[in-house]
Amino acid sequence: MTTIRPSRPDEGARVIEIWRAAVDATHDFLTPEDRQAIDAMVCGFLPNAPLWIAADDSDYPVAFMLLDEGHMEALFVDPAHRGTGVGAALVRHAIALHPTLTTDVNEQNAQAVGFYERMGFRRTGRSEVDGQGRPYPLIHLKYLD
Repeated sequence: MTTIRPSRPDEGARVIEIWRAAVDATHDFLTPEDRQAIDAMVCGFLPNAPLWIAADDSDYPVAFMLLDEGHMEALFVDPAHRGTGVGAALVRHAIALHPTLTTDVNEQNAQAVGFYERMGFRRTGRSEVDGQGRPYPLIHLKYLD
């Protein structure tokens, strides 16, 4: 049984572990230099960000999501828990809070694009670069079901 709950201050290190493992498993398109720069940026803000946690039966975080109003800024799942429904549970939670939820996903991450489309998101646009101006195109998505 997955529990969705707000993050706690003592979970910063675990959130970074999840982020790193998930990025290493899904973002092979990043250059080593960009991966390192993004890691430094993420370590600077993610541990203190107001996250939603998906926790397992023992209350151990296995995935997290960052929402900013009606926009999902981040959704990362520990690779050991991919395919178990924790990502979908987080997305359903976000949609319950924000019925017209939007998100952006790296175009090179085809698995993530497919996941969001299966969840009911539709493409609303595309950007040539990511939010930091790096050459990783983004697909803009909005929940429309």
